[in-house]
Amino acid sequence: MSDTSTLQFELTPTDNERLANLSGYLDENFRLIERRLGIEVNNRGHRFELIGAGVNINAGQQVIEELYQETDKGIGLPAETVHLILQSTASQLTEKKSQTKHSDIVITTKRGLIRPRGANQQSYVERILANDISFGIGPAGTGKTYLAVAAAVDALERQEIRRIILTRPAVEAGERLGFLPGDLNQKVDPYLRPLYDALYEMLGFERVAKLMEKNVIEVAPLAYMRGRTLNEAFIILDESQNTTAEQMKMLLTRIGFGSKAVITGDITQIDLPRGTKSGLRQAIEVLKGVKDISFTFFHSADVVRHPVVQRVVQAYEKFDLDSSKAKQSAISSVRSEVHANHNTDKDN
Repeated sequence: MSDTSTLQFELTPTDNERLANLSGYLDENFRLIERRLGIEVNNRGHRFELIGAGVNINAGQQVIEELYQETDKGIGLPAETVHLILQSTASQLTEKKSQTKHSDIVITTKRGLIRPRGANQQSYVERILANDISFGIGPAGTGKTYLAVAAAVDALERQEIRRIILTRPAVEAGERLGFLPGDLNQKVDPYLRPLYDALYEMLGFERVAKLMEKNVIEVAPLAYMRGRTLNEAFIILDESQNTTAEQMKMLLTRIGFGSKAVITGDITQIDLPRGTKSGLRQAIEVLKGVKDISFTFFHSADVVRHPVVQRVVQAYEKFDLDSSKAKQSAISSVRSEVHANHNTDKDN
């Protein structure tokens, strides 16, 4: 490729024991750097050659040199240290990439290029690339789930992650998993159909089936995430408006080293029992302003489906607004009447 460069450098001081700690068992640390940064790492002793895009190999040199400094402490190189240094550098690299013009943002899949439509979709993809946790909130048809799946497939193809995990709460207009026939997969599949459809379009039916057999792509109800730590994974939580506050916190605290999470939902379509607060609503309040967490809010103008879908969304938004105004007006009238009656009773 024309944009591929080569970078050579040497680690000093020469110390074979430190070099062994740096490389890890069967060079596992170098392989991890290759996956996360999309580069090739070759070395002969303390002399290194990195092959890849210019900014990526510069980041690779920075990671290797920082890790080599860590080996000077006289102990082995803990996996947590490798992940933390790599994650910090990868985050800086992503920020540099996200500073490119909106028109340059393209997601690459086996079936072709996917270009975000409109400024809001472009910002959404930028934020997914630049942050560990990204929220996409808005009505149906705005592309929030489709683009999240595209970003996950792209990351998997470039070996930045090891697996894709798709999950969502099993709540749908009063139905529960126990009422549906079949085994667990057959019960969950209808709830995750939009995610499957996107995967089939981007990877093809046969490849998706093979990746699912190997658990590279995992589909599970949200309840099955409890107690797990998800490293080097791209996690997509769909229909998150139907999570409880406890479920949302549980999912967000499952995220491990080298992982990303995208949470999508529509707060106007909550199917939780009356009186139960949506975990998505609470997350918007609690996580606003937290570093490495982004929020993208979509509106009816961002709908990219059939034009009638946009008009449906706009009609419902207007209805909700008018209803809210009517409710406030009714409450004000009642208060005024109560106040007037109270003054009359005092006069009497």
